Amino acid sequence: MENINIGFAMCGSFCTFSKSIPQLELLVEKGFNVYPIMSETAYSTDTRFGAAQYFIDKIESLTNKKIINSIYYAEPIGPKKLLDILVVAPCTGNTLAKISYGIADSSVTMAVKSHLRNQKPVLLAVSTNDALGNAAKNIGSLMNFKNVYFVPMGQDDYVNKPNSIVADFDSIYPAMMSALEGKQHQPLILSPKKSDQT
Repeated sequence: MENINIGFAMCGSFCTFSKSIPQLELLVEKGFNVYPIMSETAYSTDTRFGAAQYFIDKIESLTNKKIINSIYYAEPIGPKKLLDILVVAPCTGNTLAKISYGIADSSVTMAVKSHLRNQKPVLLAVSTNDALGNAAKNIGSLMNFKNVYFVPMGQDDYVNKPNSIVADFDSIYPAMMSALEGKQHQPLILSPKKSDQT
C-alpha cells in the first residue's frame, strides 16, 4: 500500500475527531502514505473535545508529516499530483457548501479543488447537524459530481437532532477502496440511531 498516497483532511466537527483519528491511524498501519490536512479552524481551535495542539501532535506523530494547514501549502497538491485520493473526515456542512459551489477559501477546500483537477477521487465523511436541512441541497449536488464519493452515513440522533447526519467512520477504509475503483460504496444511507452520544 505504500505506493498509494492519501490526503486525509479534517474540518471543524470536533466531536468526531475521536472517530476520525483512529481511521487515520488505521490507514497508516495498513501502509498507506498519508498526508494530513486540517482546516485553519480545526488546526487552531481548542474545544471541550481537546486542545488543538494535542490533535496536531497526535496526527503529525502518526503520519510523520507536517500538517497542511493553509491555502498556500494546499494549492500545490494538484500541480504536483501528490495524491491518489483525498479523504475529508469529518466534512462539515460549511465545507460541503463550499465544495459544491467551487469556493476554495480554506486549506481543505483548496486541497479538494486542487486535487480534483487531476480527475482523481475525493471521499467525503459528512458530519453536520443540518444535513437534512440547509446542507441537503449541497449533499445532493455533490452526489452528482464526477469523482466525488461519500462514506456511508445516517442520522445520529433522530429524536434530538432530526436534521443531523454523521458518516460511519468505520467505513472509511472500504469506502476509500471503492472510490479508488470509481465506485460509490454501498449502502450509502444507513439505519438511523435514536441517540449517539458524541
